[in-house]
Amino acid sequence: MLRLLNIEFIKLWNNRASKVLILAYFILLAFIALIAAIKFNIGPIKFHLAELGIFNFPYIWHFNTYVAAGLKFFLSIVIVSMVANEYSNKTIKQNLIDGLSKKEFILSKVYMVVVFSFISTLFIFVLSLILGFAFSSFTESYIVFSDLEYLFAFFIKLLGFFSFCLFAGMLIKRSAFALGFLLVWYMFEGLIRIVLNVVESTKEYADTITQFLPLNSMSNLIKQPFSRLGAVKEVASQVGEKFDFDYAVHWYDVVIVLAWSSLFIFFSYRLLLKRDL
Repeated sequence: MLRLLNIEFIKLWNNRASKVLILAYFILLAFIALIAAIKFNIGPIKFHLAELGIFNFPYIWHFNTYVAAGLKFFLSIVIVSMVANEYSNKTIKQNLIDGLSKKEFILSKVYMVVVFSFISTLFIFVLSLILGFAFSSFTESYIVFSDLEYLFAFFIKLLGFFSFCLFAGMLIKRSAFALGFLLVWYMFEGLIRIVLNVVESTKEYADTITQFLPLNSMSNLIKQPFSRLGAVKEVASQVGEKFDFDYAVHWYDVVIVLAWSSLFIFFSYRLLLKRDL
């Protein structure tokens, strides 16, 4: 495992674009902390985001993982390029000539996917702890370490999405086209949801059906946290609205994403086995 990871790290280190994208990704993750500095003063009205409770424990785990998940596309470019460059630079053929088996080649990519997912999760964990202890009104240990399932869901979500990127890179073999494929697939899932909600006979089954689609299943792991805020609920109650959302991380959503992750990795391996390199 360490040998395969070392090979991948060397490849990434020698790729300037990958280094820039990885650095930009973690810098942008750190910029979540800047949300605390956002203030608006409109006459007598003073608006400070940090004072709304977005960094309160345990809500911060939900908020930060949801926001951070939106930045995963930076690493998706790295992963797609990591695979596509193997074909364009002929390094995949050279690796196999040097004694690396096709199974080891795929495993090296999978290990990098797991490492990227784990490091991202660890980064958000540390950042959330720092912001939480700096701004949270509640710092009791039983409150601080509740709702940590959102971190687990964040890890699974990244693992699933990066596995999809790995498969796209193996399938298309060109970075730009592989990223285009991801975008087209995203729109395809959106179209399916629209059609299911428009057709009267399938409307009530739309959520049940779409929860099994890969990108939608990943999205279901961490649902939007904004309507959980006390200030948002207060405004909603004043206009006669009441939120009734299920924010929990469900085991079946985790299973669906893990199943897709396994399939993407398996299909990537099958593609490699069948290709004449």
